[in-house]
Amino acid sequence: MKTLCALAFCVVFAAAEGLAKQRHCTFRVHAQANARDTEVFATSVRAQLSGKTVAIEKMPWISERDVMAFSPYPAANGTYGALFQLDEHGRVVLDTLSVERRGRLLFVFINGRPITELEIDKRVSDGKIYVPSGLTSADIELMKKDWRMIGKRKR
Repeated sequence: MKTLCALAFCVVFAAAEGLAKQRHCTFRVHAQANARDTEVFATSVRAQLSGKTVAIEKMPWISERDVMAFSPYPAANGTYGALFQLDEHGRVVLDTLSVERRGRLLFVFINGRPITELEIDKRVSDGKIYVPSGLTSADIELMKKDWRMIGKRKR
């Protein structure tokens, strides 16, 4: 009987996990890694700023779960840019990264594509990440399904 109750309990939690809200858009921020890190922890990407190949950590520091809202705008090159507002967890992580990793790069990936790299030159404690360009109109439409627009009430 105990086994049957435990099994039912596990099934209920598995069903609840399956019903959790699925995200439409992915947002990942990876930090520059030590070049001597192994392939288990880091991977190589080409930096847009320098053109050099740099190592980035495989695990993102910030993800789409840390985004509360965003504000898109058309960029000069025909793409879109956006300002992302992070929740409290994301704000603390960004603040920590900006202090501990000063002089290094952060790489922003949206929907699996590298969008931009940001050089950490000062402390960022406001919880905002600015992506200057590189987003498509399809990206913006997917973002609207997941996050509210800055300045608008929560859905």
